[in-house]
Amino acid sequence: QVQLVESGGGLVQAGGSLRLSCAASDDTFSGYAMGWFRQAPGKEREFVAAISWTSSSTLYADSVKGRFTISRDNAKDTVDLQMDSLKPEDSAVYYCARSYLRVKTSNHLNYDYWGQGTQVIVSS
Repeated sequence: QVQLVESGGGLVQAGGSLRLSCAASDDTFSGYAMGWFRQAPGKEREFVAAISWTSSSTLYADSVKGRFTISRDNAKDTVDLQMDSLKPEDSAVYYCARSYLRVKTSNHLNYDYWGQGTQVIVSS
């Protein structure tokens, strides 16, 4: 059974940091690129970051570039999102997703499995 479970969300002040983690079942993780997306109330789900299966390449949305870092541990079947210098506009539900591709991609249509999401609230 495919499972992606996010953790690490919470309330933080602007300028602070949070680290999100996504744990995947082995069938979900092996050989596939992974990504993080987010959705704020009343807005469309948007791409945040992606990482290739080998971690050789990463991709970030312009809005988070230089502040967020995506990483993965294939031995532990986890993918993390380190979020620094957080802004109120980063507040959203953050979703971990598995792509059916090996290479990084920002297109949500290239992702076939999604977690339930974890809430991030950044206060000003």
